[in-house]
Amino acid sequence: MKLAAIPGSDQVKKFLADTALNYAIDYLAKDPDRNLPKLLSLIEKLATEQGHKDAVNLFRKRVCGDPKVMSQVRRLATNPKMVKKFISNWVIASQIIGTPRRRALEKETGLHIPSLLLVDPTSACNLRCTGCWAGEYRKTDRLEPELFSRIIDEAKDLGIYWIVLSGGEPFAYPQLLDVVAQHPDMGFMAYTNGTLIDEKTADRLAELGNLSPAFSLEGPRELTDRRRGQGVFDKVMRAMALLRERGVLFGASLTVTRENADVIFSDEFIDFLVEQGVVYCWSFHYIPIGRGPDLNMMITPEQRAKLAERVPYIRATKPILMADFWNDGYATEGCIAGGRMYFHINAAGDVEPCAFVHFAVDNIREKSLKEVLASPLFKAYQRRQPFHENHLAPCPIIDAPEALREIVKESGAHPTHPGAEDVLTGETAAYLDEYSKKWVHLADEIVAARNEAAKKQMSVASGSR
Repeated sequence: MKLAAIPGSDQVKKFLADTALNYAIDYLAKDPDRNLPKLLSLIEKLATEQGHKDAVNLFRKRVCGDPKVMSQVRRLATNPKMVKKFISNWVIASQIIGTPRRRALEKETGLHIPSLLLVDPTSACNLRCTGCWAGEYRKTDRLEPELFSRIIDEAKDLGIYWIVLSGGEPFAYPQLLDVVAQHPDMGFMAYTNGTLIDEKTADRLAELGNLSPAFSLEGPRELTDRRRGQGVFDKVMRAMALLRERGVLFGASLTVTRENADVIFSDEFIDFLVEQGVVYCWSFHYIPIGRGPDLNMMITPEQRAKLAERVPYIRATKPILMADFWNDGYATEGCIAGGRMYFHINAAGDVEPCAFVHFAVDNIREKSLKEVLASPLFKAYQRRQPFHENHLAPCPIIDAPEALREIVKESGAHPTHPGAEDVLTGETAAYLDEYSKKWVHLADEIVAARNEAAKKQMSVASGSR
């Protein structure tokens, strides 16, 4: 680890934490079932905030003793370096060291400092998926390796130690793993179609230990190949097998559409992902932007309501970490974009508030990371966050489209590719206005029902005393 990347006395704190971590993980590798509780206890003690301590304690209660979870742990323990890097970079550096650093800078500058960045090294891709959110970016756009590395260095200066990669296809960027190797103190995750991960790449990922691929899937073979191309599903399964054999931590990224919503959240498919070695899973609702926007691919408000109940159930009962960016708004107190918790740098260098909001004011080639945080686009976003009191409706695109129109107009932001402005006007905008009204009404009913159920539980608990 480059301790110089961490300011002041935090270097000592990080060194001591890493030393203790190395000791604990060596024992974890020898006897995962016995030593996982010890490792989690160590992390809980190192946490500086009560919220972090409570989260680790809850996690320990959930996983320890669960045979399916422990099978995942035993697999990952075959690559102790990956486990060390994950905890050292994603937990200790990003949360325990990075959080106080970011908060101090926020007080000093008056700017929101996000906890992660989403960066596209390249817009090139070897597939042509139906409805791709990034499908209208110029395929020749790319960040020079020097610029890419500069962004990462500036992120560390701000206390940001987590970089998420997208594209395009990140593994189509020839210098990807070389740049990652230059920053062993950072945690990286890459959304990938999985078709370019061969044995050589898998070996390198196992050796680096600080990049976790998240494989894009639409469901089982038929659904995935229908949207992504013939044979893609089998290539993803092959890539998962290569990483599974090497103890590389990896996840899945699921795009939820009207067609696949029930299938990809079924017990059968979730169990299948676990069997393949998937540790975490991101759920993205289809948003009508990018290549050939299709409003009929959007999930219905009724399907979304089902997911609001289904995803928490999966989290509580399956050995997989599951996040639904739209329906998990209560965990994040609304929208996380616009520099609040993250923002997006596309392969042209345009600084966008979100992966799905393709408007920009600044370009990273012309300004530093710190300077773009002062963007009028981000300020317009943050003045309106949260976009609804009901955090089940966090998104300005599909839950508060009028707010997005105001933000773009107020900030003078320009579309970053042809057609990006379609979400603001015409047929798409009219559809989103109606969709948002229906969903907010349904979301209010869900919250009211939850509140009523909570009152009844409290009443029963009080009566039993």
